[in-house]
Amino acid sequence: MGVFEAVMLFCFGASWPMAIYKTYKTRNPIGKSLPFLYLVFIGYTSGILHKYYHARDWVIFLYIINLLMVGIDIILTKYYLAKNKKNKAAAKST
Repeated sequence: MGVFEAVMLFCFGASWPMAIYKTYKTRNPIGKSLPFLYLVFIGYTSGILHKYYHARDWVIFLYIINLLMVGIDIILTKYYLAKNKKNKAAAKST
């Protein structure tokens, strides 16, 4: 089962660098859903905990890598949402 799980995690993980790059490059997280990102983060955390406590194998590293990428995407999304909100408020007040 580890091989199929690894393929799944690799396929899911392949999209995160592109999502991170898009958010960073455009500095606009429009279309991003923080609740979705949090759910994915919780899912990867659960996978890591399962691997750590019940089924130790090398696939835990894929979970950790994906978790880190989702964390980066959450941080960028929150940062640019706050920055865009601040910029809009500043533009309204002038």
